[in-house]
Amino acid sequence: MGTVIASSVYFGTAWWLLTSVENICNPSRLPEGSPWTCPGDDVFYNASIIWGVVGPMRMFGRLGLYSKMNYFFLIGLLAPVPVWILSRMFPEKKWIKLINVPIIIGGTGGMPSARAVNYMCWFAVGIFFNFVVYKRYRGWWVRHNYILSAGLDAGVAFLAILLYFTLQIKDINGPTWWGLELSDHCPLATCPTAPGFQVEGCPVFH
Repeated sequence: MGTVIASSVYFGTAWWLLTSVENICNPSRLPEGSPWTCPGDDVFYNASIIWGVVGPMRMFGRLGLYSKMNYFFLIGLLAPVPVWILSRMFPEKKWIKLINVPIIIGGTGGMPSARAVNYMCWFAVGIFFNFVVYKRYRGWWVRHNYILSAGLDAGVAFLAILLYFTLQIKDINGPTWWGLELSDHCPLATCPTAPGFQVEGCPVFH
């Protein structure tokens, strides 16, 4: 039921934006400073450039800047092995079997768009309710922990909507603050990182 409701809301919101915001997928025709964009176009465009025009050899191969990323496939393959060996060497240490390397590595996939505070809050809440409360108040945990998880997720969603309508809409007479600026406050964010390229105001990498 949650999936049906969520997907319906997502589809309805996307349809409403696409039909109500003129030129939403054409940023060149949007008013200056408009927060409305069509990010899906950027994703497909970037993917077509990476895999079609440039090619994976010049991105992730020996000719590319990101060839070292291929080692992470090997790291991901071997990372669970030490945990398995330690669990066999120390069977009395039950906590070793609780270490789930794929979940730990997979969780870091969200870090580029998150901040350290997101992970600290997630870690603190997870340890408290799934370790302390689970060991001391097992009955409460069994009865209420799933509802607590759903409540926390719903709270994040509702707060995101509240913050959007109170702090992020520029079309209403809301507060003016630095979070509404389109810039990421980094003057070097648009500078090239490929070696040898010279752009005015940017450092040159060798």
